[in-house]
Amino acid sequence: MAAIPVIVKHQGKRHEVELDPTSTGETFKYQLFSLTGVEPERQKILVKGGQLKDDTDLSTLGAKPGQTFMMMGTPSANGADGALERPKEKMKFLEDMTEAEAAKSEGAMPAGLQNLGNTCYLNSTLQTLRSVPELQQELLKYSPSAVGSGPSSSDFSQVGLGGFGSSLDLTASLRDLYTQMSETQEGFPPLMFLNALRTSFPQFAQKSKTGQGYAQQDAEEAWSQIVSQLRQKLKVKDTANSGSGAHESGKNDDISFVDRYLAGRFESTLTCDEPAAMEAGEEVLKSEDVFLKLDCHISKDINHLRDGLLAGLEEKIEKKSPSLDRDAVYTKKSRIARLPKYLTVHFVRFFWKREAQKKAKIMRKVMFPQEIDVVEFCTETLRERLIPVRDKVREIRKDEEDVTRARKRQKLAHKQEADREKDKEIELKAKGPDSETKIARDKAAEKKAEGDSEMTDAVYKTDAEYDAERTTSISAAKKELYNLINPELAKDEGANKSGLYELRGVVTHQGASADSGHYTSYVKKQGRIDPKTGKTIEEDGKWWWFNDDKVSEVDSEKIDTLSGGGETHSALILLYRAIDLPTAEEIKD
Repeated sequence: MAAIPVIVKHQGKRHEVELDPTSTGETFKYQLFSLTGVEPERQKILVKGGQLKDDTDLSTLGAKPGQTFMMMGTPSANGADGALERPKEKMKFLEDMTEAEAAKSEGAMPAGLQNLGNTCYLNSTLQTLRSVPELQQELLKYSPSAVGSGPSSSDFSQVGLGGFGSSLDLTASLRDLYTQMSETQEGFPPLMFLNALRTSFPQFAQKSKTGQGYAQQDAEEAWSQIVSQLRQKLKVKDTANSGSGAHESGKNDDISFVDRYLAGRFESTLTCDEPAAMEAGEEVLKSEDVFLKLDCHISKDINHLRDGLLAGLEEKIEKKSPSLDRDAVYTKKSRIARLPKYLTVHFVRFFWKREAQKKAKIMRKVMFPQEIDVVEFCTETLRERLIPVRDKVREIRKDEEDVTRARKRQKLAHKQEADREKDKEIELKAKGPDSETKIARDKAAEKKAEGDSEMTDAVYKTDAEYDAERTTSISAAKKELYNLINPELAKDEGANKSGLYELRGVVTHQGASADSGHYTSYVKKQGRIDPKTGKTIEEDGKWWWFNDDKVSEVDSEKIDTLSGGGETHSALILLYRAIDLPTAEEIKD
């Protein structure tokens, strides 16, 4: 098939090009690259129905001699006129990397933890806590107030004994453990941390009933003890310098890391259920309490996490009534006055079964979402601050979905139109030369009626136009969303400012009781950090499954199967993180 001479307009210039109908869009772009210096990946060539793709068969364009195409795009800084440069960083192949370098490379599988004898409860807890990047950053800055004498950490690092001098300091042991895990992809033995945990909390050193090895423990108890220890030891600078957080304001500028990022605050009322108490003048007691986790209580009526959380915010308490001068039943109602950036939820699945003398497990299936809205659990004051931001986030998401759907509809309509035109031409060509002449006459008549060339036929938006509109829309939406953030909440760095959380980690239990069975954890993969911009690249939605030293990748659909309903893996602890909102730096950029 002979080449077709066409005209390409670019930045006010006309370029005469031979278009080969037997080639593809990519070949055509390289022709234009030699004429304009614009790299193929930076070119946007407008054709009938949209934008020329690399894999487009040029014969399908139906190009005519002298037809004009429009091209947009500019050469990159190091374009065709720039000299080839040596890469600034030497390329390093995986086989040439050290174990630590390979562990930190893009796409590297994280390290698992060896089971040291019924320690799966601990391994699953440690892996889930490790998903909090702020915790890892602050642990690196941590220095024990008093470090004992002894061999240096480097002498023991290869066997999990790093930080030997601070082996009794649980926080220092956690710091060393996470550092060592970041330098390997193999299953690592958490020996020093386990020793520190059993020293600090002897309950975890309990022997099994058979007398062989240690007993299985409850992962929730391990979680609570580790977090309480971090709350005492790990301090961060109070940049806000205000008492709006969960911590109590003090004279120095240091506050607990846990209070900033993992602790919320309840405002509660305690009311006597007997009308006689109110008639006698007994007042409703008001109090404030810090919480480190929300409990999801499970009963025969609980089928969803929301229902269990609501049940946990109201409880009955029996105590002495000062007005009645006897014991009476009180109702305690709690509402959340401060939401932390990281929200821990505990499914209360274990209870003490007296006749069996063990912690039995409630098998009931309780559904939980991968994104949760907790605004309804908050005080009226906090709800007023959260709702504008939450509603704006939902509005933005709906707009993005509408644009995506419109784009899909346009592409489908264009494809259907192109298919109809093609079928019509094939049908007429099959009837002979007279029909082909008719096709030419019809097309000429259409041109005359419309009054111009092929370019006026393009009624669909190009991908470039959609991308430009989307970028502009997102930028404007981010500014509007940022301006809606309540000033008081904006000062509280570790608080949730929208009331919306996304699921980041799950600790699961398989079995019929807390003293037996097996624990594992699921942690959502984090998007890697772009070394040039420092921003997190979009995540792929996959999860890591940590089964002691075995680590594998699973789809997000797997998380939906962890709701319970039998002795299979069921969620025991959920770790939610506040959804990302625009920052001042993003708005400035």
